[in-house]
Amino acid sequence: MYSVQGLSFSTSRTFRGHIVMKIEQTPLAGVLLIKPKIFEDSRGRFCELWNQKTMSDFGVTGPFVQDNFSVSAKNVLRGIHYQIDQPQGKLVRVAFGEVLDVAVDLRCSSPTFGKHFATTLTEAGGETLWIPEGFGHGFLALSERVGFLYKVTNYYSPAGERTIAWDDPDLSIQWPVDSQEIILSGKDRAGARLAQAEVFA
Repeated sequence: MYSVQGLSFSTSRTFRGHIVMKIEQTPLAGVLLIKPKIFEDSRGRFCELWNQKTMSDFGVTGPFVQDNFSVSAKNVLRGIHYQIDQPQGKLVRVAFGEVLDVAVDLRCSSPTFGKHFATTLTEAGGETLWIPEGFGHGFLALSERVGFLYKVTNYYSPAGERTIAWDDPDLSIQWPVDSQEIILSGKDRAGARLAQAEVFA
């Protein structure tokens, strides 16, 4: 469980007496870590990844308007991305491989403004992270190949897209790879410092 303003919060969804999904509040209000129960037998595996009724109880109502999928090589870092207009809520997980996934609070009125939450998402664990509007997002590929899935609540806006520097010392994100080995796009290499970035109210 995670501690939020002195309170611990965790809940589970059950089906026919079995826990099928565990939902945990992270230290950043609104960011949720969803851990499905994985059922395995000789045929393979099954898990419930999304349940609209359950998630709406936690304010995740969508609607989701676009699904995205990327494939990354090891040590590729994508982020920290957000859209200053047409802000997106993101429901993210890996289809294969393993990543360090990071959400950054960019709501200047929030008590956790500038703070981040980092967690490992894996194919084997099936974890999903819900990142609401008002946050930046990025991930680092830890395995040789990563297939990354994310559902978003608003359409891509090239004019509104912004990037914060992945290595901004004000964020203090502990990436588990030497900086010389990290692979970046030109856009991500040119990301702004948080102190100079456009942020949310």
